[in-house]
Amino acid sequence: MKRTLESTVYLYSIEIMLPLRSFFVDFNSYFASVQQQVDPRLRGKPVGVVPVMAETTCCIAASYEAKRFGVKTGTLVRDARKLCPGIVIIEAQHALYVHYHQLAVAAVDRIVPVRQVMSIDEMECELPTRWRTREKATALAQAVKKEILRTVGDQLHTSIGVAPNTLLAKLASDMLKPNGLVILEMQALPQALFHLQLQAINGIGHNMLVRLNRCGIHSIEQLYRAPRDVLHTVWGGVAGDEMYDKLRGQWYAPRVSVARSLGHSHILPPALRYPDGAFGVLNRLTQKAAMRLRKQQLYATGMSVHVRSDPRYRSAAPATHSGQRDIRFGETQHTAFLLHTLDTLWRSGLCQLRHPQGVGMVLHGLVPAAVHTPSLFDEDYAPATHKAAPALASAQLQNAPMQRSSQRLLAAVDAINKSQGKNALYFATAHESLDHAPMRIAFNRIPDLETEM
Repeated sequence: MKRTLESTVYLYSIEIMLPLRSFFVDFNSYFASVQQQVDPRLRGKPVGVVPVMAETTCCIAASYEAKRFGVKTGTLVRDARKLCPGIVIIEAQHALYVHYHQLAVAAVDRIVPVRQVMSIDEMECELPTRWRTREKATALAQAVKKEILRTVGDQLHTSIGVAPNTLLAKLASDMLKPNGLVILEMQALPQALFHLQLQAINGIGHNMLVRLNRCGIHSIEQLYRAPRDVLHTVWGGVAGDEMYDKLRGQWYAPRVSVARSLGHSHILPPALRYPDGAFGVLNRLTQKAAMRLRKQQLYATGMSVHVRSDPRYRSAAPATHSGQRDIRFGETQHTAFLLHTLDTLWRSGLCQLRHPQGVGMVLHGLVPAAVHTPSLFDEDYAPATHKAAPALASAQLQNAPMQRSSQRLLAAVDAINKSQGKNALYFATAHESLDHAPMRIAFNRIPDLETEM
């Protein structure tokens, strides 16, 4: 018993003396850096990456050469050209970014195990106990940087943050860019954070900022000094208590998240900014989402479709024709049913919106296949409830029964697309948009190269 007690006290003292635990890797100007890696002609030049080649769109990434001129994420192309006359505009190649992401994760993992992938250009590792000193963490960071440059590409620079937990390590990685290394030890807290803006903390967006401001919190220092119960109130629950603890270095393991929705959106190129063009893209997005449902073994029970039109023409549509429609239905993962549902939503008023600029669709109310309840009538759906036109939706959807035998057909289609190419087989309604709505990378989701079309 005495040896057990001594061991417990010893291990506890190690945790106090060696607080560094989270090792956060952030790739600098990732999309632009990958473009410079694959095309040597772009190296050393200002580069802007855009979703579509149009002067009316904005940059989704900029190289550091472009950032020196004031170009950043969200800068309109026409403004970027004014700020930086020599900028090279490149259309995003998302499949390429996913490929380099996979190489990067493997490179980091060879040096220190990757615990979680945060986004396409961010990953976090948990330092083993014996590596939780400043000297060991510095050596690891240098080894990771060297391994990435050697095996992934010499244009792929990283900023690394090391701290007692993930929140602080993320903030540390943002403090010195590009190609930085910042180690935040307990004795440096909280003063080392006070120069940052509240928005630097992941999860503090516009709405949360307003709520914090209402409570008299306008800076990181005020956030740190605020009582726990105040943060509990602002965040509306235990997330506020966790924020209080994390700012003080408390360790929290990653939460296991359950997907609640799945969807795609797309900014329309100028050539498709008319109703039929927008619908064709929505059709293609829906087919992609249906394939993802089956790959992830999920069933959807609802669908939302939105269309963003040119502000100059929105007043021309009737007030009832808003930019979004929602519908509920029985559990399904059937492509034909979802396409029929899309058609119903589209004809309920979205088709009358003029000059669409962007479209998107979301499948929600996801149910894992393990708890899927089949229809009593051997169909893939139950009657739907449509917010805008319930009678129309119910009548149309009930006239399109999908037999369970079709699931085997869809499984065969998915298998063929996996082995022969993602567009080997597809529903013909997406034919005109086959070259549009390519793979897109969301902030917190890495696309699956097998299912993305």
